[in-house]
Amino acid sequence: MKMTARGSFAALLTCMAAAGAATPAVASSVPVGVPLEAVETTLGVDAPRVATGVPVPVVGAPEAPRFHRGDMLPTPLLPAVPIATELGNTLVTSPVPNLLGEPSTDGEGSLDAPATTLRARTPGAIVGSPLTMPDGSNFGLPNLTAPKLGLLVPELVGAPQALLGLGTPR
Repeated sequence: MKMTARGSFAALLTCMAAAGAATPAVASSVPVGVPLEAVETTLGVDAPRVATGVPVPVVGAPEAPRFHRGDMLPTPLLPAVPIATELGNTLVTSPVPNLLGEPSTDGEGSLDAPATTLRARTPGAIVGSPLTMPDGSNFGLPNLTAPKLGLLVPELVGAPQALLGLGTPR
């Protein structure tokens, strides 16, 4: 092996090791505050306050195709890809004037949705071959079969919840 090939190979291995060792900081959701102060100054009313988190989807590894005896194509041919994310904590508060019919009973309404994990899987496809494996009784030629087609259903798993509240001054 030439010295240039050895150097290139060593540089390649060094880059692969550095890429494998580096673990990026992955945020499950990015907190965002929605600026609505311009509504207050423009319209002269109290604007609601909105704070939420933008989900950052993390794509997982697709399942490996499996080969079965007698099948020419792997199952599934198009694997399903898992995706996970966290729906961030969302808080919406808004002033509620004259709650009980009097200005002294101004209150505040709130909607609070705590952070929750959401998991999804993309659809997959199962395709059967129109030919069988080579048949010894047919001079080694494959036989024709009816092709098969199937779809793996997509999945969405999560349990989002929200709390609605109303507060009055005491």
